[in-house]
Amino acid sequence: MTQTPRAFIFDMDGTIVDNMSFHTKSWIAFLAKRGRSVDPDDFFRDSAGRQGHEIMRSYMGADLSDAETATLDAEKESLYRDLYGPHLEAVAGFESFIETAQEEDVRLAVATAAPPANIVFTLDGLDLRRHFDAVVGAADVARGKPNPDVFLLAAERCGVAPGHCIVFEDAPLGVEAARRAGMRAVVLTTTLPASAFAEFDNVICIARDFTELDIDALFDSSPLIQQAQ
Repeated sequence: MTQTPRAFIFDMDGTIVDNMSFHTKSWIAFLAKRGRSVDPDDFFRDSAGRQGHEIMRSYMGADLSDAETATLDAEKESLYRDLYGPHLEAVAGFESFIETAQEEDVRLAVATAAPPANIVFTLDGLDLRRHFDAVVGAADVARGKPNPDVFLLAAERCGVAPGHCIVFEDAPLGVEAARRAGMRAVVLTTTLPASAFAEFDNVICIARDFTELDIDALFDSSPLIQQAQ
C-alpha cells in the first residue's frame, strides 16, 4: 500500500536558526536611527512572521510606497546579516532530524517571511537548501503570517494535503498561520516560553530543539485538523 504523502514545513528564522534576537536588535537599531523607540518583546510578538514591508509600514508609515519599503527593507536586512553572520548555525539536532525525515519519505519545505537575500544567507550559508523539496519566501506570496498563504503554497509545491503537513514554528503569528492553513504545529521555544502558545489548539508538541523530537510520534500525536475559514 502506498503511504499517504506527508510533509514537514519549517519556518526559518527562529526555527531552523536561533536568530530572532539578532533580527530584533537590527530592527531596534534601524528604528532608533530614525528616532523611534520600541519595546523588544512587544515588537517581536507584533512582527515575527510578518513580511518586511508589512512591518515597515506599521512602524514607518502606512503611506510608504513599494519602492520606499524595498529600500528600507534592504537597509534593515543588511544590518541583520552583518550582526548575525558570525553566529550563523542551525538549531541543535536540525540536520539529523531532517535527514531522518528524508529516510522516512517525509517531504520537506521551508516557509518563511524572509526576503530572498536572507534565504540565500541562511540556507545556502549552511548548505541546507539541498534537503528541501520546496522553499517559499516573502517574494512568493502577497501576505505574511498570520495569513496561511506561505504554508499553503509550500504544501502545494510538496504535493501534500494541508492536513498531512506539520509546521515547525517559534512565533505565535506563525502558529496561527498554520492553524488557518489546517496544519498541526510544533513549537520551538528558541524565542518565547511555552506559555506564549497556550491558546493554540493545533500545537501538538513544544520542544527546546530538534533533539527532543520523534518523527513517528509527531505524526501519531493528533488527528488531522480542518482549515480555518
